[in-house]
Order: sequence, then C-alpha cells, then structure tokens
Amino acid sequence: MTITHDDISAAAARIAPHVRETPLWRLPGSALGLPGGAPTCQVWLKLEQLQLSGSFKARGMFNRLLSNPIPPAGVIAASGGNAGIATAVAARALGVRAEIYVPSVISPAKHERLAALGATVVIAGDAYADALQACEARQRETRALMTHAYDQIEVVAGAGTLAREIEAQAGRPDSVLVSVGGGGLIAGIAAWFAGHSRVVALEPEGAATLYRAREAGAPVDVPVSGIAADSLGARRIGIIAWSVTQQHVAQAELLTDDAIRAAQRFLWKELKLAVEPAAALPLAALQSGVIRPRDGETLCLIVCGANVDLATLA
Repeated sequence: MTITHDDISAAAARIAPHVRETPLWRLPGSALGLPGGAPTCQVWLKLEQLQLSGSFKARGMFNRLLSNPIPPAGVIAASGGNAGIATAVAARALGVRAEIYVPSVISPAKHERLAALGATVVIAGDAYADALQACEARQRETRALMTHAYDQIEVVAGAGTLAREIEAQAGRPDSVLVSVGGGGLIAGIAAWFAGHSRVVALEPEGAATLYRAREAGAPVDVPVSGIAADSLGARRIGIIAWSVTQQHVAQAELLTDDAIRAAQRFLWKELKLAVEPAAALPLAALQSGVIRPRDGETLCLIVCGANVDLATLA
C-alpha cells in the first residue's frame, strides 16, 4: 500500500482553507541540552502543536471529511484523544454531527475539549483497541462516516502535508524524528521524504507497536502503558504505516517514560512550549543519546501535539 506525492499534494490543496501553516523554528543543537558538549547540528522544531485542534491530526481528519460524502448520521471515530478532537473540530467546521469513542485512559484535558466541541463522547474500555471495537460496532448501526485515527489513505495523506509544508518552509532536513502510535504521521512523512531524508521512528517502551512489529516481521498486538498511552496507545501498527515504513524508515528506537517526561519539561521550562508527552519523544531521543547527531547534520523534530493537562508541567 502506497501514499504518493500526488495524494499528499491533493490533500494539501483540499485542506488549505481549513488548517494552519505552523511555524518552524531553527535552533543550534547547543540550545537544546544535548549530551556531549555543543554539537554543531542544527535542529528544526516543527511546531505542529499549534495546529488547529492542538495536533497534526486536523490535517488528516479534514482530508477524510472533505474527500467523502457525509451521511445524515455524521461522523464517528475512536481515539485516545487527539484524533477524536480533530474529528470533532472538522465536523463542527463543516456543520455535521460527531460521535467519539475513547478509552478510559483519556486525559481529563482531552475529554473536556471533546465535550466543549459539542461531540458526543462515549467511554469504551481501557485501551484504544477497545474503543475502536465499540466504535466499529456503532458505525455498522448508524452508517456514519468513520474516521480512523491513523489507518486510512486520506488520513495518512493529510498527515503527509506536514512534511510537504516543512520542505516548502526550509527544504529537506537530513533527518526527521517522529513519534509513533498507530503510525499515520510517520507514514505520511516518510511517504513525502522517501529517499531524501532519514526518517526515524520513536516510541515509548510501553507502547512499541512498530518496534515489536519489526522484531516479529509483521504487525503484532502489544501491551500499552506509560505516560504517552493516551496519544501513542495503539495496540498494533496500522496496515498503511507498516507498508510505508518497511520501505522508507530504516531506524526505530524506544524511549523511557523518564526521558520523555524530562524532554517535555525542558520544552516547557526552557522554550515555553506546552506539549503533551507524545510531542516530546523527538527531543527525548536527542537528550538521552538514543539518537546522536552527526556534525553539521540538520534534524527536524516533529512537535506533534499540545493537548496536555497544564498541571502536569508544574
């Protein structure tokens, strides 16, 4: 299964009236608390946490809704939070009903945001996979248009517009560091930068869908836990992401919760960026030494979401 440049460019044109072009910061590696002195690398922070809905997910959800007729029942989604919020934002913008199924691990901040957007919120089970199963059963009853958090062509192509935007803003980086849950974001980014930039997959140790699939040679179910489980809590890597990453992602690494939390707090204390744990994995990979930049390398870190309970940053 492939996502082409044409798919991503068409998505970019389709969603342009509805989403934001987010800023790209350029910083020296020495400004980010990296180990080993002051590396001569340059780091780009793609501030996608400033996207409409608070995460990159708005790109894919607008593309999904704008690419399909929406039935009277509206739209339906299962989500750990961000995909549901993005679906609700897109549905409200387009004047249609949204019903969102979430697991019990959803953060209070994300639950409140969904309710404020006017979505019908249903808690189903303890993990994203449980919410997805309940959502699919409900969709068969209502025939609502379903938006998948990461495993639909329109959703992945929408995510890929983020990479297209980076290239338009600054050119191609040497490496792109991307957080992975179900894999929609990395699939879109890898599809755009294929063969031109090294794309690195980063996952929490407690939710290693891609890493374990690569060990097994095929997608497998994994246990889900840890501080990023509400955003990166898919139980199995998506079919599209598995196909794309097999071709275009050479490296996948795991990070501890402690490293993720330390990077999240650094982003807040030093750069005043309030982001959720999932958005801190790229910086955590550099600060922990899991990824070691080469001299002169340009690395782009995808800061993917800001739907965070601010009390956790104190």
